Amino acid sequence: METNLTQERQQAHALLDQLPNEKLTAVVHLLQAISDPLARSLANAPLEDEPISEEEMRAVEASREWLKDHEPISHEEVLAEFGLTLEDFERMGRTPLDSHSKGQ
Repeated sequence: METNLTQERQQAHALLDQLPNEKLTAVVHLLQAISDPLARSLANAPLEDEPISEEEMRAVEASREWLKDHEPISHEEVLAEFGLTLEDFERMGRTPLDSHSKGQ
């Protein structure tokens, strides 16, 4: 059994070595999705699992109407209103919450 797995790994490596560079990225993403259960679950999740309410539909339409006469507001501008930079926002996304602040 172990011999078959070793042979399959060697074959996989050989095939990877034969791939043109532009195809390698796609294979890497596929391997990440296969090996990461969360990524696999997200990839297989339905696009929308809740019905969209009339109120939400009206809000979307109002937003579209607003954008006809206004420039979109960038993510950076919204962050700046809170005194944050994009770097601050990204750092916050990488930093786990303090265990004391969870559940509050």
